[in-house]
Amino acid sequence: MRTLFLFLTAIIAYVLGSINGAIIAGRFVFHKDVRRYGSGNAGLTNYYRIFGTPGIILLVLIDVLKTVVATLIGGALMSKYDAREVGILFAGFCVILGHMFPAYYQFRGGKGVLCGVTMAFMADWRVGLCCLLTFLILLLFTRYVSLGSIVGAALCPVYLWVFGHEKLCIFLGALCALLIVIKHAENIVRLISGRESRIDLGGPRRKKEDDDFVDP
Repeated sequence: MRTLFLFLTAIIAYVLGSINGAIIAGRFVFHKDVRRYGSGNAGLTNYYRIFGTPGIILLVLIDVLKTVVATLIGGALMSKYDAREVGILFAGFCVILGHMFPAYYQFRGGKGVLCGVTMAFMADWRVGLCCLLTFLILLLFTRYVSLGSIVGAALCPVYLWVFGHEKLCIFLGALCALLIVIKHAENIVRLISGRESRIDLGGPRRKKEDDDFVDP
């Protein structure tokens, strides 16, 4: 039964994860596919850089709620085996997979950062808060969204360890972090070469030369 519950969790979480907030908000508010603009990534930052704030709340609600629902289901199913946190993190991993490779949108999605931090909060609010603060501090000091996302994700398994979570939870957290970091491979190259775009914290920029914006 445990294997069956894990399978059900994986299917449900992936299906929910494939619901992409950036694509839906872009089509609903502007009747445009965000993947055809900027970096081509279906994520929060690319959406903000291209469209600005209209629709942002809808985007965030979709991506947060799908992760909350999936992790609640995963946690509930695995709680029967005293493995609630494992169920939450496993569901989070599958949601992130769905967000990155959505079945509904030609497997072209986002990079899973918002889903990842939501999963972290669902597993342990302290871990989620630490990941979020890591992201915000780096964003404020460097204006690199990608750097904050990469470091925040990479430290998630460390925070799980610090707060005393079991090894399997730390392993699942590391898998989620690995997915997000790999998705940022091009960003890492640009960060090293000094070509990474910084975000304008004062508002979106819509210049033609910003077509190569990088989305975290």
